[in-house]
Amino acid sequence: MIDLCGALSLVGEASAANDASLVPMTSSDAELTRLLGDARTWAAQDPDPATAAALTKLVRLADDGAAAARQELSDSFSGTLQFGTAGLRAALGPGPNRMNRVVVRRAAAGFTAFLTGAVAQAAPGTRPRAVIGYDARHNSDIFAEETAAVLTAAGVETFLMPAPLPTPLLAYAVRALACDGGVMVTASHNPPQDNGYKVYLGRHAVDESGRGAQIVAPYDALIAAEIDAVGELSGVALATEGWTVLDPSVAADYEAAVAALARPEHFPARELKIVLTPMHGVGGATAVAVLHAAGFTDVTLVSEQAKPDPDFPTVNFPNPEEPGALDLALETAARVDADLVIANDPDADRAAVAAKDPDTGAWRMLRGDEVGALLGAHIVARLAAGRGSGGGGETPAGVFANSIVSSRLLARIAGAAGYEHEETLTGFKWIARVPGLLYGYEEALGYCVAPSLVRDKDGISAAVLIAEFAAAAKADGKSIFDTLDELYLVHGLHASDQLSIRVADLGLLDAMMNRLRVSPPASFGGSAVETVTDLAEGSAQLPPTDGLLYLTKDLSRIIIRPSGTEPKLKCYLEVIRNVDSAAELPEARHEARVALDAVLADVREALGL
Repeated sequence: MIDLCGALSLVGEASAANDASLVPMTSSDAELTRLLGDARTWAAQDPDPATAAALTKLVRLADDGAAAARQELSDSFSGTLQFGTAGLRAALGPGPNRMNRVVVRRAAAGFTAFLTGAVAQAAPGTRPRAVIGYDARHNSDIFAEETAAVLTAAGVETFLMPAPLPTPLLAYAVRALACDGGVMVTASHNPPQDNGYKVYLGRHAVDESGRGAQIVAPYDALIAAEIDAVGELSGVALATEGWTVLDPSVAADYEAAVAALARPEHFPARELKIVLTPMHGVGGATAVAVLHAAGFTDVTLVSEQAKPDPDFPTVNFPNPEEPGALDLALETAARVDADLVIANDPDADRAAVAAKDPDTGAWRMLRGDEVGALLGAHIVARLAAGRGSGGGGETPAGVFANSIVSSRLLARIAGAAGYEHEETLTGFKWIARVPGLLYGYEEALGYCVAPSLVRDKDGISAAVLIAEFAAAAKADGKSIFDTLDELYLVHGLHASDQLSIRVADLGLLDAMMNRLRVSPPASFGGSAVETVTDLAEGSAQLPPTDGLLYLTKDLSRIIIRPSGTEPKLKCYLEVIRNVDSAAELPEARHEARVALDAVLADVREALGL
């Protein structure tokens, strides 16, 4: 935990004690006095005049009895942000439970201490190197410069991205610049009031499998401990200069490397009309440049969402998975008669895909598992084309991977082609660490198609390969839905769905998980449960994580786990139906939907809903 309140609380408690000697106080009065004292002390040390002024006004309103101001103070000062494998992420504002310059400066100091210590131990005498990126959210550039100032003052050779750029470009730069660490200031697809702080390790700071990837345990705890050890803010040294603002060529290098992923010698089709939306984020210019360089020149940007805007004015929630988020893109696609819609989230590390279903004539967004399978099959085809006829009978080398909650279809595709396959815990911090990784994905629209360039999910490199397989299908007179059907005919129809249960009380998550462990369901959707795996026990393949996995006699799979980032219980469902001919697919789809609905009903009953 980032303990920014300890010293501040003493001030509030002393003030409350003095007041109590004059007038008896209720517990709520004492709490308010503590909050006001903490807030005044914070405002006095806040290096940001805007948040200091806002906090001073909030204190005045709370002191005058404004209930909303008191609640805001309580939310801001009654807890501290926890630094974990996702770094930091919270609403902007003053106080230890918000994202602001004080919290960022302390986080940067703790990360710097960890980084310099790790490099000194692994490569004595080596000067640490770090690179910092940022998106276009409110205060992202300020937080990035704060971090650069702290790193530089500690003797770290520090590079700062030249402009707001996508998260995958920062992940690329960690490896391309041989850095020991990286920081990306972004809240990805969170609401506009949020910001965040994502940490990567490289070169000397972590073993080979994690270089260029997001942190995992135990690095999160080690960095958190260093943050806890940071003393008074006045003791954190800041440089006023000395870091290197990178030349814009770093973006050009990334664009060239990603565009070079295209294989026109094997997949020459380029006749494809694409509608692209960066969702008011930072990926638009980079994605268009990469697609053009790869030969896909007919790209229409959704004009209302083309430029970075930290307020995300046209969407309720800037996440391509959210209902309504693609409405403008689909309207644009209908107007220009496009073949494909590609949507990146605001920091461009995810990609959503939509196309016109030839059976219904309606535009439909594909599930992450559907895109994951299509990309997997296309990468298998690319590798086979690269080996050519001279490949002989050699066993293909490399590994395909996906998170455990993603579809089992990729495993069948990889296995049929002779490749190994691994399942990991949820999150690209795990997928990116798979040794020999050729391709990895997770159902939440994250795809890693070029792990040698970006050891993380990358919505821009994914867009290139998505365009490539969509153009190849069109050239053959098919849609990407036809390509999916071809996979189902070979490997079985894999149909999936999800159930998310949001709770106000986190204790309910434990209660629901305990209910399942004490009274395990005997069947789902009329199929008997044959295997129950408690993921909390861990295995040789997976570290322990809170979750339960059920396999039924008819191969239905149900995974139930608490979310790692939100107050939700998440349930992932998949059913498989084997089909022998294209004529059987419509009935198989209907049967799969009926089966999923029955499984959903049983999951709800098992959870006591």
